Amino acid sequence: MSQGFSIELYFDPALENQVLKAWNVLARRQISTQLIEIESRPHITLFSSHFLDPAKLESVIKSFASKQEPLPLSFSSIGAFPNENNVLFLSPAPTMSLLQFQAQVCEAIKKEGIEIGEEFKVDAWIPYCPVAQEVPKTRMAEAFCVLRELKLPVSGYAMDIGLVEFSPVREHFSFGLGNTIDT
Repeated sequence: MSQGFSIELYFDPALENQVLKAWNVLARRQISTQLIEIESRPHITLFSSHFLDPAKLESVIKSFASKQEPLPLSFSSIGAFPNENNVLFLSPAPTMSLLQFQAQVCEAIKKEGIEIGEEFKVDAWIPYCPVAQEVPKTRMAEAFCVLRELKLPVSGYAMDIGLVEFSPVREHFSFGLGNTIDT
């Protein structure tokens, strides 16, 4: 049974590989394999909801994506949400272009009558790229040490936007942003 849906921002292959490297190191150390197990892909969640009709949003997201350009991203720090999921993440520099992009996505889906949850509203949204979920509390410090070995910042571009259902992750659709550039 579906736990929900997310609109996700995907990266160019080089940046995606940098994130996958972190996932794999944490998996080899048996700290967290959750993102690999659910067949996720490195991403930044722009919006999430428990109830959504993917068919209703496909043309909206396709149209939105066609009017955008690839978005420069730079992951410059490591963070955590110390809640029941114990998520570790890479944090992108919160540039005006990234914040506006997310706000515009939410505005476009709001026009379709979809309610925007508090955590995705302007001034509340926290951009992050998960690198580990369900990290045991006793291994959080070790996980941070492993992630500190990454050579930050890692930079690249957001190239695609897609809608997934989870968990496990199943992509409904994804679209390239504007005229894709070579990286």
